[in-house]
Amino acid sequence: MTTGATDPLFDDLRVADLRKSHGVKWGRVTGDVLPAWVADMDFPVPEVVSDAIGEAIRNGALGYPDWPDGNPLRAAFAQRMRERHGWEIDPAAVREHTDLIQGLQLLLHLATSPGDAVAVQTPNYPPFLATITTMGRRRVDSPWKRTADGWEPDIAGLARAVAAHDCRVLLLVNPHNPTGRVFTRDELGEIAALARRHDLLVISDEIHAELTHAPHRHIPFASLSEDTAKRTVTLTSAGKAFNLAGLRCSVVHYGPPRLLAVRDAQPPDLYGTVSTLGVAGTLAAWRHGAGWQARLARVLDRNRQRVADAFGEWAGAAAEPPPQAGYLYWFRADHLGVSAADPVAEVLERAGVLLDGGAGFGADGQAHLRLNFATGAAVLEELLARLGALVRR
Repeated sequence: MTTGATDPLFDDLRVADLRKSHGVKWGRVTGDVLPAWVADMDFPVPEVVSDAIGEAIRNGALGYPDWPDGNPLRAAFAQRMRERHGWEIDPAAVREHTDLIQGLQLLLHLATSPGDAVAVQTPNYPPFLATITTMGRRRVDSPWKRTADGWEPDIAGLARAVAAHDCRVLLLVNPHNPTGRVFTRDELGEIAALARRHDLLVISDEIHAELTHAPHRHIPFASLSEDTAKRTVTLTSAGKAFNLAGLRCSVVHYGPPRLLAVRDAQPPDLYGTVSTLGVAGTLAAWRHGAGWQARLARVLDRNRQRVADAFGEWAGAAAEPPPQAGYLYWFRADHLGVSAADPVAEVLERAGVLLDGGAGFGADGQAHLRLNFATGAAVLEELLARLGALVRR
């Protein structure tokens, strides 16, 4: 049974309506299969965002934008970092990209060469891992540790990997995807010291930062110290926290002045530009979406506890704790009684549920699955019922 209060804005979802959506999440399934794989929420777009986009269209904002002082996202992002985290940044060091993957690819293109080593903590977001490999960089995996208390970053192991492979770059995912772990200040301090010793460029993906669950708090990596800021590029977007991935709009804060200068020396439109509607939607979310986001936080907290309780019933003490951030639950495939060979395909065939997981998350992900629980209460209950039937069989 569902625990916690329901919210009609997020819980009054009909599967028949979701199946009519044009997004990839529901578009990749057929029949009565339920999707819980890609990191898209099933919830409606915040009304303030749809209103802002509609108003922009009505006001003729589809022509060339006039931003003589630079894209307004820059100042808005700086203000948000100051208000939420006390992190003071110069808007002049912020740039825009369509999404985080494009930002990562541009940074690797500008700051590294084929054959250079890039350290990454695994398991990790599959498009990031694939980017490093397809761009011809040497991917150096550093596995996380699973302890009795949950997932922990193996910073000593990361230090050994960086030293052994002469890494140039560290790709940091904070909060972490897929484990949902939020780094502590002490852990980030150890990573910053490691970056300083080895003169690493740190590319910090912080797109899940606004989805942390109390009492955990996100700390921007670049906010730790002046040295850390000067070697860190921060990637983020309103896409995850407000369900706006389709707007294709993200921001990048360039800590290293030299790297920003290299970036700005490129032809201005070579790597694409964000649309005026993406800017309008993002600004509306940041400026007026607090109420929607607060309600979302309560629903996600309820759902993560419900998922963790269900897995606790199925796997006992071996079950993973609820994620500290986000809406993704990472767990061992054998909790459902499925094999590690191809757990995604097995769950799809036997339960009619499409999850994510497996080797795409790195070698450490082979025997694991990822469940997206950002959906209405009734849909989540049906998902868990189908997964629970696997366990009982």
